[in-house]
Amino acid sequence: MTEIALLGCGKIGAMICQLLLDSGDYAVTAIDSAQSNLDRLNTSGALTRLCLDVSDGAALGDVLQGHYAVLNACPFYLTETIAGAARTAGVHYLDLTEDVYSVQQVRALAEGADTAFIPQCGLAPGFISIVAHSMCDKFDELENVRLRVGALPRYPTNSLTYNLTWSTDGLINEYCEPCDSIMDGELVTMPALTQRREFSLEGIQYESFNTSGGLGSLAETLAGKVNNLSYQTVRYPGHWEIMQTLLRDLRLAERRDVLKDILEYALPATYQDMVLIFATVSGIRGGQRLQDTYVNKVYGREAGGAERSAIQLTTAAGICAMLDLLQSGKLPERGLVRQEQVSLQDFLANRFGRTYLHDQ
Repeated sequence: MTEIALLGCGKIGAMICQLLLDSGDYAVTAIDSAQSNLDRLNTSGALTRLCLDVSDGAALGDVLQGHYAVLNACPFYLTETIAGAARTAGVHYLDLTEDVYSVQQVRALAEGADTAFIPQCGLAPGFISIVAHSMCDKFDELENVRLRVGALPRYPTNSLTYNLTWSTDGLINEYCEPCDSIMDGELVTMPALTQRREFSLEGIQYESFNTSGGLGSLAETLAGKVNNLSYQTVRYPGHWEIMQTLLRDLRLAERRDVLKDILEYALPATYQDMVLIFATVSGIRGGQRLQDTYVNKVYGREAGGAERSAIQLTTAAGICAMLDLLQSGKLPERGLVRQEQVSLQDFLANRFGRTYLHDQ
Protein backbone atom coordinates (compact mmCIF):
# COMPACT_ATOMS: atom_id res chain seq x y z
CA MET A 1 0.00 0.00 0.00
CA THR A 2 1.05 3.58 -0.64
CA GLU A 3 1.53 5.54 2.59
CA ILE A 4 -0.33 8.86 2.63
CA ALA A 5 -0.47 11.55 5.31
CA LEU A 6 -3.81 13.41 5.37
CA LEU A 7 -3.81 16.71 7.25
CA GLY A 8 -7.20 18.06 8.31
CA CYS A 9 -10.15 15.77 8.99
CA GLY A 10 -13.11 18.12 8.78
CA LYS A 11 -15.89 17.94 6.19
CA ILE A 12 -13.60 17.49 3.19
CA GLY A 13 -10.78 15.64 4.91
CA ALA A 14 -13.15 12.95 6.17
CA MET A 15 -14.36 12.35 2.62
CA ILE A 16 -10.80 12.15 1.30
CA CYS A 17 -9.97 9.60 3.97
CA GLN A 18 -13.01 7.52 3.06
CA LEU A 19 -12.22 7.50 -0.65
CA LEU A 20 -8.57 6.55 -0.21
CA LEU A 21 -9.25 3.76 2.28
CA ASP A 22 -12.14 2.34 0.27
CA SER A 23 -9.84 2.05 -2.75
CA GLY A 24 -7.72 -0.50 -0.89
CA ASP A 25 -4.54 0.95 -2.36
CA TYR A 26 -3.66 3.58 0.24
CA ALA A 27 -2.75 3.48 3.92
CA VAL A 28 -3.70 6.78 5.55
CA THR A 29 -2.21 8.55 8.53
CA ALA A 30 -4.95 11.02 9.46
CA ILE A 31 -3.56 14.04 11.32
CA ASP A 32 -5.62 16.75 13.01
CA SER A 33 -5.19 19.09 15.95
CA ALA A 34 -8.70 18.18 17.18
CA GLN A 35 -9.16 14.67 18.53
CA SER A 36 -12.92 15.01 17.97
CA ASN A 37 -12.37 15.20 14.21
CA LEU A 38 -10.24 12.06 14.30
CA ASP A 39 -12.81 10.21 16.41
CA ARG A 40 -15.49 10.90 13.80
CA LEU A 41 -13.59 8.98 11.12
CA ASN A 42 -15.83 5.91 11.23
CA THR A 43 -14.07 4.09 8.44
CA SER A 44 -12.23 0.82 8.26
CA GLY A 45 -8.99 0.02 6.50
CA ALA A 46 -5.35 0.92 6.94
CA LEU A 47 -6.01 4.02 9.05
CA THR A 48 -3.76 5.56 11.70
CA ARG A 49 -5.07 8.51 13.72
CA LEU A 50 -2.66 11.12 15.08
CA CYS A 51 -3.60 14.20 17.09
CA LEU A 52 -0.94 16.83 16.40
CA ASP A 53 -0.67 20.60 16.26
CA VAL A 54 -0.13 20.93 12.50
CA SER A 55 1.07 24.51 12.92
CA ASP A 56 4.28 23.05 14.43
CA GLY A 57 6.28 22.69 11.23
CA ALA A 58 9.25 20.91 12.81
CA ALA A 59 7.12 18.24 14.51
CA LEU A 60 5.08 17.81 11.37
CA GLY A 61 8.17 17.36 9.23
CA ASP A 62 9.27 14.47 11.44
CA VAL A 63 5.86 12.79 11.16
CA LEU A 64 5.79 13.10 7.35
CA GLN A 65 9.07 11.24 6.91
CA GLY A 66 8.58 7.99 4.97
CA HIS A 67 5.22 8.87 3.44
CA TYR A 68 4.71 9.03 -0.31
CA ALA A 69 2.65 12.23 -0.19
CA VAL A 70 0.89 14.63 2.12
CA LEU A 71 -2.64 15.79 1.29
CA ASN A 72 -3.42 19.14 2.90
CA ALA A 73 -7.11 19.67 3.74
CA CYS A 74 -6.42 22.25 6.44
CA PRO A 75 -7.44 25.95 6.43
CA PHE A 76 -5.52 28.10 3.96
CA TYR A 77 -3.53 29.95 6.64
CA LEU A 78 -1.65 26.71 7.44
CA THR A 79 -0.58 26.10 3.85
CA GLU A 80 2.91 27.59 4.03
CA THR A 81 3.80 25.64 7.18
CA ILE A 82 2.52 22.33 5.81
CA ALA A 83 4.12 22.76 2.39
CA GLY A 84 7.40 23.67 4.07
CA ALA A 85 7.25 20.51 6.19
CA ALA A 86 6.59 18.47 3.04
CA ARG A 87 9.66 20.00 1.37
CA THR A 88 11.79 19.21 4.42
CA ALA A 89 10.51 15.63 4.59
CA GLY A 90 10.96 15.06 0.86
CA VAL A 91 7.36 13.97 0.18
CA HIS A 92 4.95 14.96 -2.57
CA TYR A 93 2.52 17.74 -1.64
CA LEU A 94 -1.11 18.30 -2.72
CA ASP A 95 -3.63 20.79 -1.36
CA LEU A 96 -7.05 22.38 -1.88
CA THR A 97 -6.26 26.02 -1.16
CA GLU A 98 -7.98 28.86 -2.99
CA ASP A 99 -5.89 31.53 -1.25
CA VAL A 100 -3.69 33.43 -3.71
CA TYR A 101 -0.94 34.29 -1.22
CA SER A 102 -0.69 30.69 0.00
CA VAL A 103 -0.22 29.42 -3.54
CA GLN A 104 2.65 31.87 -4.03
CA GLN A 105 4.39 30.29 -1.04
CA VAL A 106 3.86 26.80 -2.46
CA ARG A 107 5.32 27.89 -5.77
CA ALA A 108 8.42 29.22 -4.06
CA LEU A 109 8.87 25.94 -2.17
CA ALA A 110 8.41 23.97 -5.40
CA GLU A 111 11.42 25.60 -7.06
CA GLY A 112 14.21 23.05 -7.29
CA ALA A 113 12.26 20.45 -5.30
CA ASP A 114 12.82 16.75 -5.91
CA THR A 115 9.13 16.08 -5.31
CA ALA A 116 5.92 17.38 -6.84
CA PHE A 117 3.99 20.32 -5.41
CA ILE A 118 0.41 20.30 -6.68
CA PRO A 119 -1.74 23.05 -5.18
CA GLN A 120 -5.44 23.79 -5.75
CA CYS A 121 -6.62 20.23 -6.42
CA GLY A 122 -10.29 20.74 -5.60
CA LEU A 123 -13.29 21.95 -7.57
CA ALA A 124 -12.54 25.63 -8.14
CA PRO A 125 -9.66 26.07 -8.26
CA GLY A 126 -9.00 22.62 -9.61
CA PHE A 127 -11.39 20.77 -11.86
CA ILE A 128 -12.73 23.95 -13.47
CA SER A 129 -9.22 24.80 -14.74
CA ILE A 130 -8.83 21.32 -16.23
CA VAL A 131 -12.18 21.69 -18.03
CA ALA A 132 -11.44 25.21 -19.24
CA HIS A 133 -7.98 24.38 -20.59
CA SER A 134 -9.33 21.32 -22.40
CA MET A 135 -11.99 23.48 -24.05
CA CYS A 136 -9.46 26.17 -24.99
CA ASP A 137 -7.21 23.62 -26.70
CA LYS A 138 -9.95 23.06 -29.32
CA PHE A 139 -9.72 26.65 -30.62
CA ASP A 140 -7.25 28.19 -33.04
CA GLU A 141 -7.75 31.63 -31.45
CA LEU A 142 -9.35 32.43 -28.11
CA GLU A 143 -11.65 35.35 -27.41
CA ASN A 144 -13.64 34.89 -24.19
CA VAL A 145 -13.48 32.32 -21.38
CA ARG A 146 -16.12 32.62 -18.67
CA LEU A 147 -16.18 30.18 -15.76
CA ARG A 148 -18.93 29.91 -13.12
CA VAL A 149 -19.08 27.44 -10.25
CA GLY A 150 -21.36 27.21 -7.24
CA ALA A 151 -22.08 24.87 -4.34
CA LEU A 152 -25.77 25.48 -3.65
CA PRO A 153 -28.42 24.03 -1.35
CA ARG A 154 -31.10 22.21 -3.30
CA TYR A 155 -33.80 23.46 -0.94
CA PRO A 156 -32.86 26.97 0.27
CA THR A 157 -35.04 28.30 3.08
CA ASN A 158 -33.26 31.36 4.51
CA SER A 159 -32.85 34.88 3.10
CA LEU A 160 -29.22 34.16 2.16
CA THR A 161 -30.49 31.15 0.14
CA TYR A 162 -27.36 29.39 1.36
CA ASN A 163 -26.19 26.63 3.69
CA LEU A 164 -22.68 25.89 4.90
CA THR A 165 -21.27 23.02 2.89
CA TRP A 166 -17.50 23.52 3.22
CA SER A 167 -14.88 25.60 5.04
CA THR A 168 -16.28 28.84 6.48
CA ASP A 169 -12.77 30.33 6.50
CA GLY A 170 -12.41 29.50 2.81
CA LEU A 171 -15.82 30.97 1.99
CA ILE A 172 -15.07 34.27 3.71
CA ASN A 173 -11.60 34.44 2.19
CA GLU A 174 -12.90 34.11 -1.38
CA TYR A 175 -15.51 36.82 -0.67
CA CYS A 176 -12.86 39.27 0.57
CA GLU A 177 -9.59 38.78 -1.29
CA PRO A 178 -8.69 40.20 -4.76
CA CYS A 179 -9.64 38.32 -7.93
CA ASP A 180 -7.43 37.67 -10.96
CA SER A 181 -8.91 38.04 -14.43
CA ILE A 182 -8.01 39.08 -17.95
CA MET A 183 -9.77 42.06 -19.53
CA ASP A 184 -9.07 43.22 -23.07
CA GLY A 185 -5.95 41.10 -23.13
CA GLU A 186 -4.52 42.51 -19.90
CA LEU A 187 -4.00 40.57 -16.65
CA VAL A 188 -5.83 42.58 -13.97
CA THR A 189 -6.86 42.27 -10.34
CA MET A 190 -10.40 43.15 -9.28
CA PRO A 191 -12.21 43.33 -5.93
CA ALA A 192 -14.34 40.39 -4.83
CA LEU A 193 -18.14 40.64 -5.12
CA THR A 194 -17.91 42.88 -8.21
CA GLN A 195 -19.40 42.46 -11.71
CA ARG A 196 -22.57 40.78 -10.51
CA ARG A 197 -24.50 39.02 -13.29
CA GLU A 198 -27.80 37.17 -13.58
CA PHE A 199 -28.42 34.15 -15.77
CA SER A 200 -30.94 31.38 -16.20
CA LEU A 201 -30.17 27.69 -16.62
CA GLU A 202 -32.85 25.07 -17.20
CA GLY A 203 -35.51 27.48 -15.97
CA ILE A 204 -33.76 28.36 -12.69
CA GLN A 205 -32.51 31.88 -12.03
CA TYR A 206 -29.00 32.39 -10.62
CA GLU A 207 -26.65 35.26 -9.88
CA SER A 208 -22.87 35.23 -10.08
CA PHE A 209 -20.08 37.57 -9.02
CA ASN A 210 -16.31 37.71 -8.81
CA THR A 211 -14.64 35.75 -6.01
CA SER A 212 -11.00 35.14 -5.25
CA GLY A 213 -8.85 32.17 -6.18
CA GLY A 214 -11.17 30.22 -8.47
CA LEU A 215 -8.97 30.58 -11.54
CA GLY A 216 -5.90 29.14 -9.87
CA SER A 217 -2.97 29.65 -12.25
CA LEU A 218 -5.16 29.68 -15.37
CA ALA A 219 -4.91 33.46 -15.81
CA GLU A 220 -1.13 33.21 -16.06
CA THR A 221 -1.34 30.24 -18.40
CA LEU A 222 -3.73 32.01 -20.78
CA ALA A 223 -2.15 35.46 -20.57
CA GLY A 224 -1.49 36.75 -24.07
CA LYS A 225 -3.77 34.09 -25.57
CA VAL A 226 -7.27 35.25 -24.62
CA ASN A 227 -9.10 38.59 -24.72
CA ASN A 228 -11.23 38.07 -21.63
CA LEU A 229 -11.09 35.51 -18.83
CA SER A 230 -13.21 35.58 -15.68
CA TYR A 231 -14.26 33.35 -12.81
CA GLN A 232 -17.43 33.87 -10.78
CA THR A 233 -19.15 32.08 -7.92
CA VAL A 234 -22.80 31.12 -8.49
CA ARG A 235 -25.53 31.77 -5.92
CA TYR A 236 -29.31 32.15 -5.90
CA PRO A 237 -30.60 35.73 -6.36
CA GLY A 238 -30.53 37.80 -3.17
CA HIS A 239 -27.38 36.30 -1.67
CA TRP A 240 -25.03 38.93 -3.11
CA GLU A 241 -26.99 41.86 -1.72
CA ILE A 242 -26.99 40.52 1.84
CA MET A 243 -23.28 39.70 1.69
CA GLN A 244 -22.61 43.23 0.50
CA THR A 245 -24.42 44.51 3.58
CA LEU A 246 -22.48 42.24 5.92
CA LEU A 247 -19.04 42.69 4.37
CA ARG A 248 -19.15 46.29 3.23
CA ASP A 249 -21.84 48.25 5.08
CA LEU A 250 -21.29 46.51 8.44
CA ARG A 251 -17.55 46.20 7.69
CA LEU A 252 -17.35 42.56 8.70
CA ALA A 253 -14.69 42.04 6.03
CA GLU A 254 -12.47 43.67 8.66
CA ARG A 255 -13.82 41.36 11.42
CA ARG A 256 -13.70 37.96 9.78
CA ASP A 257 -13.72 36.13 13.09
CA VAL A 258 -17.03 37.80 13.94
CA LEU A 259 -18.50 36.99 10.53
CA LYS A 260 -17.39 33.35 10.84
CA ASP A 261 -19.08 33.09 14.23
CA ILE A 262 -22.31 34.59 12.86
CA LEU A 263 -22.43 32.30 9.82
CA GLU A 264 -21.64 29.13 11.74
CA TYR A 265 -24.16 30.00 14.47
CA ALA A 266 -26.98 30.94 12.11
CA LEU A 267 -26.59 28.76 9.02
CA PRO A 268 -27.07 25.00 9.24
CA ALA A 269 -25.02 22.64 7.14
CA THR A 270 -26.72 20.44 4.55
CA TYR A 271 -25.91 17.29 2.62
CA GLN A 272 -28.74 18.03 0.16
CA ASP A 273 -26.72 20.28 -2.09
CA MET A 274 -25.73 20.65 -5.72
CA VAL A 275 -22.46 21.63 -7.37
CA LEU A 276 -23.05 23.60 -10.56
CA ILE A 277 -20.21 23.89 -13.10
CA PHE A 278 -20.78 26.20 -16.07
CA ALA A 279 -18.06 27.16 -18.55
CA THR A 280 -18.21 28.93 -21.92
CA VAL A 281 -15.33 29.43 -24.34
CA SER A 282 -15.56 31.39 -27.57
CA GLY A 283 -13.07 32.02 -30.34
CA ILE A 284 -12.04 31.03 -33.84
CA ARG A 285 -11.92 27.42 -34.97
CA GLY A 286 -11.55 26.35 -38.58
CA GLY A 287 -12.14 29.91 -39.73
CA GLN A 288 -15.47 30.22 -37.87
CA ARG A 289 -16.33 32.15 -34.73
CA LEU A 290 -17.76 29.52 -32.36
CA GLN A 291 -18.73 29.06 -28.73
CA ASP A 292 -18.51 25.84 -26.70
CA THR A 293 -20.32 25.34 -23.39
CA TYR A 294 -19.78 22.84 -20.59
CA VAL A 295 -22.53 22.34 -18.01
CA ASN A 296 -22.51 19.82 -15.19
CA LYS A 297 -24.46 19.29 -11.99
CA VAL A 298 -23.34 16.95 -9.23
CA TYR A 299 -25.69 16.20 -6.34
CA GLY A 300 -25.08 15.12 -2.77
CA ARG A 301 -25.67 11.41 -2.21
CA GLU A 302 -24.72 8.45 -0.05
CA ALA A 303 -21.12 7.29 -0.30
CA GLY A 304 -19.20 4.93 1.91
CA GLY A 305 -22.28 4.19 4.00
CA ALA A 306 -22.92 7.83 4.92
CA GLU A 307 -24.70 10.83 3.46
CA ARG A 308 -22.25 13.14 1.66
CA SER A 309 -22.65 16.59 0.20
CA ALA A 310 -21.83 17.33 -3.43
CA ILE A 311 -19.06 19.73 -2.42
CA GLN A 312 -17.50 17.01 -0.24
CA LEU A 313 -17.65 14.50 -3.08
CA THR A 314 -16.31 16.76 -5.84
CA THR A 315 -13.56 18.39 -3.78
CA ALA A 316 -12.32 15.13 -2.29
CA ALA A 317 -12.53 13.37 -5.67
CA GLY A 318 -10.37 16.10 -7.19
CA ILE A 319 -7.41 15.73 -4.86
CA CYS A 320 -7.70 11.91 -4.78
CA ALA A 321 -7.69 11.76 -8.58
CA MET A 322 -4.60 13.97 -8.71
CA LEU A 323 -2.88 11.68 -6.20
CA ASP A 324 -3.78 8.65 -8.31
CA LEU A 325 -2.50 10.31 -11.50
CA LEU A 326 0.74 11.28 -9.77
CA GLN A 327 1.23 7.79 -8.36
CA SER A 328 0.61 6.20 -11.78
CA GLY A 329 3.19 8.41 -13.50
CA LYS A 330 0.75 10.60 -15.44
CA LEU A 331 1.90 13.83 -13.77
CA PRO A 332 5.35 15.38 -13.37
CA GLU A 333 7.05 14.13 -10.20
CA ARG A 334 9.15 17.22 -9.53
CA GLY A 335 8.45 20.91 -9.03
CA LEU A 336 5.21 22.82 -9.45
CA VAL A 337 2.34 21.07 -11.23
CA ARG A 338 -0.56 23.23 -12.41
CA GLN A 339 -4.10 21.94 -12.72
CA GLU A 340 -4.29 22.86 -16.39
CA GLN A 341 -1.38 20.51 -17.11
CA VAL A 342 -3.76 17.62 -16.42
CA SER A 343 -5.60 15.89 -19.25
CA LEU A 344 -9.38 16.08 -18.82
CA GLN A 345 -9.65 12.64 -20.41
CA ASP A 346 -7.20 11.17 -17.88
CA PHE A 347 -8.98 12.88 -15.00
CA LEU A 348 -12.46 11.67 -15.93
CA ALA A 349 -11.18 8.16 -16.66
CA ASN A 350 -9.74 7.96 -13.15
CA ARG A 351 -11.74 6.03 -10.54
CA PHE A 352 -12.03 9.12 -8.34
CA GLY A 353 -12.46 11.60 -11.19
CA ARG A 354 -15.50 9.66 -12.39
CA THR A 355 -17.41 11.34 -9.53
CA TYR A 356 -17.89 14.22 -11.95
CA LEU A 357 -19.64 11.93 -14.44
CA HIS A 358 -22.21 10.59 -11.97
CA ASP A 359 -24.97 13.10 -12.69
CA GLN A 360 -24.20 14.16 -16.25
